[in-house]
Amino acid sequence: MHKAGSNFKCSTSPVSPIYGLAGFVMLASELWKQWTLTYAINDGHYIWWYLPFQLCSIPMYICLTLGILFLLSCYTDSSARRTTYCHISSRLQSFLMDFGLLGGIFAFFDTSGMHYGYLPLTIHSYAWHILLITLGFISGLDHHTDHTKKGLQFSVCLYLGCCLIATVLNLTLYPLGTINMFYISPRYTMQQKVFCEIAKALGNGWGIGSYIAMSVVGAGVLHKGWNLLYRRHSPVLL
Repeated sequence: MHKAGSNFKCSTSPVSPIYGLAGFVMLASELWKQWTLTYAINDGHYIWWYLPFQLCSIPMYICLTLGILFLLSCYTDSSARRTTYCHISSRLQSFLMDFGLLGGIFAFFDTSGMHYGYLPLTIHSYAWHILLITLGFISGLDHHTDHTKKGLQFSVCLYLGCCLIATVLNLTLYPLGTINMFYISPRYTMQQKVFCEIAKALGNGWGIGSYIAMSVVGAGVLHKGWNLLYRRHSPVLL
């Protein structure tokens, strides 16, 4: 029990602990995956292709950040700070219900990249993407999530920022081995279904550009759907 006057106020925290817990589980499983791929399968040689900075990896970092925001909101008496933490978390949750959900769903349209020669890794991949979908729905149904246009704008900016970082990683780490973060490396022909055909017909730049553009459109459609649901049924949401 906490003494009177303690700053511990998790029961009234505006940030849900669910995301932090999910982030911890994802981090632990990702560390296991990286160790297994490097030492159990590749004799101690790191496989840069599996660097955890794909679209479906970003929710892990967001959930860990949300976990930190939860703890910070527990140990502050400042209502202004708690409001700030809530504001930041609401925007981050928008990314989970937009791009996180999008990545989780569309991974099942082409599961070839989810299969490994080692069954536990395949199970981990499926479980990871199912968790992304689950987190997307939890965020979409959470009334703390920013369902407004500003929430979408934040999500898009964060996504495009991640695309920029991914491009830098693709270009700078290429000499160390095969790497294709976000599947938008200009050194490789676009491999995603449909967009690979665009790349063949119009060039790789068009394939990559259309892939990024349609990802934004897809996230926008999901956000609009959540917005409509929130406006109609907000009293029964989480």
